[in-house]
Amino acid sequence: MEERVRLSDIASELGLSTATVSYVLHGKTGMVSERTANRVRQALEERGYLPRAAEVLLAENPAKIVGVVIHDHEKYEAHILEDAFIASTLNALSAETARRGLQMMVRTVNDLAQIVSFATMWNLEGLVLIGFCNADYKRLRENMRIPFVVYDACGAQTERTFAVNIDDRGGGRQVGEYFRRCGHRRALCLADNDEDMDHARWEGFRQGFGEGAAFWMIPMAKRERLAFYEERLLALSAFTAVFAVSDYYAVELSHFLSGHGVAIPDEISVCGFDDTSLCGVVYPALTSVRQDTSARAKCALDALQRLRAGETLDLSVTLPTELIMRGSTRQM
Repeated sequence: MEERVRLSDIASELGLSTATVSYVLHGKTGMVSERTANRVRQALEERGYLPRAAEVLLAENPAKIVGVVIHDHEKYEAHILEDAFIASTLNALSAETARRGLQMMVRTVNDLAQIVSFATMWNLEGLVLIGFCNADYKRLRENMRIPFVVYDACGAQTERTFAVNIDDRGGGRQVGEYFRRCGHRRALCLADNDEDMDHARWEGFRQGFGEGAAFWMIPMAKRERLAFYEERLLALSAFTAVFAVSDYYAVELSHFLSGHGVAIPDEISVCGFDDTSLCGVVYPALTSVRQDTSARAKCALDALQRLRAGETLDLSVTLPTELIMRGSTRQM
């Protein structure tokens, strides 16, 4: 039987203390230089080091594991797994991994080093990464050899990385064209940033709606966002339609407007994006842009399987979106 690799062996090979190697393994890299941390991660991966607890669990459960890592961004205010889009995405990935006889392990992180430690600690088939930026994907590729698939990237992928995108621009354009057909002449787009997929949704919306489309960048913190709306309630009344780049922001705005006596859709039509379960928690039900989370999960796991087999794939695939019209919007 092959002798188990010990942490002390790796520390000795690198000329480091066992404590330093342990810190890197568990993501505690505050006292370690990035160069040293990268050396340790590479050695852990190359030697196939697994902590004893992980070895026991893997021995008892031989099923292959896919890791799903979600960026615990500050805007979620420590409630990321309660977000309707994230929950819908995890539900689809869980169903697809089960269908293939795989196990899914979920981790939320706010530091890239935690992803590398997670990937090193477990003998993963691959990773699905959600909510990170393109620069993060590039850094991860430089520090990990296992294949990973990303949700929402804009062309910065490198070897053994594959992006499963959706047609954000096309979805935004559908909303803009729909509002214009409904007779609206001034329409507003709301987002908490103007980058990557949110930028694409706004750009598509502006293209579809044409002259009269406006953009407001809203605060990420809920308390600040509601104060932002309070200060601009009169300005909001100048628009007859609002497109929020997520269902969460659309539902929140609908509640805010209704609480201030603004009738939806009689005075303002409201549309979201993602077509999550939130669309049914407001009255009237929310118009939204649908993305197929099941198709996305299938595509992601297909790509992981092929990357694992050493295949070279195109950098990305873009899945279609579809506007689903409900009672929160109307003809003028």
